[in-house]
Amino acid sequence: MDADVTALSPARHPEPGPGWQRRFWSIFAGQALSLTGSALTQFVLLWWITDTTGSAGALATAGMAALLPQALLGPLGGTFADRYSRRLLMIGADTVSALCMVVLIFLFATGRVELWHVYTMMFIRSSMQAFQVPAAAASTAMLVPANFLPRAAGLNQSLQGIMTVAAAPLGALAISVMPLGAALSIDVVTALLGILPLLFFRIPQVRVPRDQRAGVWAEFREGVRLVWRHPGLRHLYTVLAAVVLTVMPTFTLTPLLVKTHFGGGPGQVALMEGLSGMGMIVGGLAVTLLAPRRRVVTVLVAFALSCFAVALTALAPGKAFWLAVVWWVVSGVTFSFGNAPMTAVLQTVIPNQLQGRVLSLLSTVMGLAGPVGLALAGPLGELIGVRGLFLVAGVLSALASLAGFLSPALLRLEEAPVVTRGGARVSSEA
Repeated sequence: MDADVTALSPARHPEPGPGWQRRFWSIFAGQALSLTGSALTQFVLLWWITDTTGSAGALATAGMAALLPQALLGPLGGTFADRYSRRLLMIGADTVSALCMVVLIFLFATGRVELWHVYTMMFIRSSMQAFQVPAAAASTAMLVPANFLPRAAGLNQSLQGIMTVAAAPLGALAISVMPLGAALSIDVVTALLGILPLLFFRIPQVRVPRDQRAGVWAEFREGVRLVWRHPGLRHLYTVLAAVVLTVMPTFTLTPLLVKTHFGGGPGQVALMEGLSGMGMIVGGLAVTLLAPRRRVVTVLVAFALSCFAVALTALAPGKAFWLAVVWWVVSGVTFSFGNAPMTAVLQTVIPNQLQGRVLSLLSTVMGLAGPVGLALAGPLGELIGVRGLFLVAGVLSALASLAGFLSPALLRLEEAPVVTRGGARVSSEA
């Protein structure tokens, strides 16, 4: 079974060509603004649900609405990212997401908004992310040379941190000074700014010749077979699914922990998330500067430390909110330090013409694990309390990450690049 993978010629990383720095930084800056606006919107909507319902079940439902569509449509989105123009997919997905915000703005402005409206818009935006995320991830590898990939992954992690730092305080500020509908309009503006560079810059893309293309379903199955037959990838996907299944509910239920255990409000949630985002920036910059060589080991250790820190966050006494913030920041630093090398590993070992499918399959695996975890977390949180849920989730997810050390194939993943049949050409798509 493994011979089918290793008997073929490995794919080479195509060079991005002259002027790649200007193209990469323009698109990176646009996506940074767009992601920050989306994170601000997420903060505003989750706090509105928390303040309106005070229910762990309602927040869990919101989490499932934001994750499940991406999981179910991820395989289709990844196949499209390898088959069609990634740039146009990104533009289309961002446009539809912005229109969703326009609908919510109207509903809040007219006082007609209901909980199911918010769930529906989150569902649609998640569906668009199923097409946007694999297209963007696969495009990154084509925008930079091979030796810059680990640093690009570190920069993306720093972007996630900057997004968190900016989004939480700005979200809390927006809630305090303007109606919710007006706060949501920020996302529309930043989405347009994210689209703008994509209108001017082309993204090189590896193309399989038309006469060698299979159908959409056949191409999707090719991505599934590739992961299944490569033991290192198969074990990595299993570990990540277990980690997400157990730890994902804590990210959605953080506002409820702050409100019920620490007696805080949106300002305290913003402080917690903002400082955690600063930790993510530190972790991402550390990866950018250090570019760890043993990246798989770095991923497993860093994720385990991040998950243990989540459990320690819940152990902080109700009057020691500062201690919870410290552990949440530690979790952000270590998560960022682990996630960036993981992205770099996948972009290095997977041929670019397959990255859309393989990366979207990872999103699908984690996206399905997330809603399952949230479905279990809702009733479990009502039974043992949100604090107990954080403790259980943190410990179990840390143990799941450490279980990766039991797989020699996973530890050797960087030494066993994925290989594929057939030829491909690099084109600058229209």
